[in-house]
Amino acid sequence: MSNTWKIYMLAVISFLVGTSEFIIAGILDVVAEDAGVSVSAAGQLITVFSLAYAFGTPILMAATARVERRKLLIYALAVFAAGNAIAVLLPGFGFLLASRIVLALSTGVFVVTALTVAAKLAPPEKQGSAIATLVMGFSTALIIGVPIGRVAAAAYDWKLIFAGIGLLGLVAILLILFTIPRTEGEEPVPIRKQLALLKQPKIVVALLITFFWIGGYSIANTYLSPFLLNVSGLSEQGVSIGLFAFGIASLIGSKLGGFSTDKWGAPRTLVVGMLIHAIALVLISLAGQQSAAVIFPLLMLWSFSAWSSGPTQQYNLISLAPEASGIMLSLNTSMLQLAMAAGAGLGGVVVEQLSLSSITWIGAAGVTIAAATALLSFRISSIGVRKKATEETLLDMGA
Repeated sequence: MSNTWKIYMLAVISFLVGTSEFIIAGILDVVAEDAGVSVSAAGQLITVFSLAYAFGTPILMAATARVERRKLLIYALAVFAAGNAIAVLLPGFGFLLASRIVLALSTGVFVVTALTVAAKLAPPEKQGSAIATLVMGFSTALIIGVPIGRVAAAAYDWKLIFAGIGLLGLVAILLILFTIPRTEGEEPVPIRKQLALLKQPKIVVALLITFFWIGGYSIANTYLSPFLLNVSGLSEQGVSIGLFAFGIASLIGSKLGGFSTDKWGAPRTLVVGMLIHAIALVLISLAGQQSAAVIFPLLMLWSFSAWSSGPTQQYNLISLAPEASGIMLSLNTSMLQLAMAAGAGLGGVVVEQLSLSSITWIGAAGVTIAAATALLSFRISSIGVRKKATEETLLDMGA
């Protein structure tokens, strides 16, 4: 098997582990009913996953930095299979929460390790493309995995989905064992060094963009299926189709977000995309119980605008500290997961204390704050650039 195909294989496995994270949002109401808890309580399964991923992954990666990479991939997938087994075999909501923690930690370790392995498998001039392929594999879980999970949960017991994912995880172990070459570990990057960048205000403000953007998105997305069923009045089939449309639009938005960043720059792309994101959430709420012909385009506008910010924000963060791009992306991933946890948690409170229909309004408020934070971030960066240019000019004059 060529290295190119090995990279694609890792991308497919990344899709598998990504599905284990995103699928809960698509079947939240089904899980809640089966577990005998409220929809808002079930939403905390997403909160727990994201918190475990955000805090656990950097610690585990630092602790296992010297472990041979193929071996670490296999260990991560073995734990991943065990996490799915817990969800399937052990009864009660408590074990389901435990399963989410195990899945989060194993998913984080696998994804980060797979990214480093893919980069080493690719020639130097194609390492960026290799990393993008793996990221695309993980993101595709949102596009295909979630709606397929919704369809499967409607036809069969939802636990069969996790049983299938767990079995495929065991198959993935065999594929990695026989195809991925041994790759030695690296010197660990201390957590202290990873957090040192947070002393810079411009980086803290830039990371807050991710927090408010994803937090606002997550408030609404976590409870999207119950919202479409109970507020928008869509049928079960309509919800499944809506989730497919939502996922396809996210892929298009991500692609065009990168194109727009190159053509019009990060500031304009990020701020305009987030403002459209907020407007789309408000329009979905105002639409009420309309036909699919109205709801589907609004869902696609929301997803398109939301994910147009993804590549732009990553580019923005890397440009702030190009000498530490890996650490910046790691910090951004942790912030993204924290935002998902906060969004799911706040969304649960909104659903419980206010109403299910309120989630889009609260989500829109969060994204609007993200747009304002982006304006502040670019303002700080421009001041820093002008100050540096002035200092260089004065030094030249002095010379």
